Amino acid sequence: MKISIIKTAIALSGACAASAFAATTSAAGDGSGPLVWFFIGFGVLAIMLQVVPAVILFVSMLRGLFSAAEKEAILPKV
Repeated sequence: MKISIIKTAIALSGACAASAFAATTSAAGDGSGPLVWFFIGFGVLAIMLQVVPAVILFVSMLRGLFSAAEKEAILPKV
């Protein structure tokens, strides 16, 4: 049991150190200008505008699949 705890502690301490050394930039920022953020926002807006009709179509399809079948009207013979 003690060996398992020691191995786990070594693995966790090694994982913490590895993530610190993997960082390539500082926390100060990446230097992206407002044009980059406008481009990202425009892309997100385009995707969201396509999601709205897709959700409406999906909900309509589910309603059609799981709703009760409509009874056909019996017309009198003329």
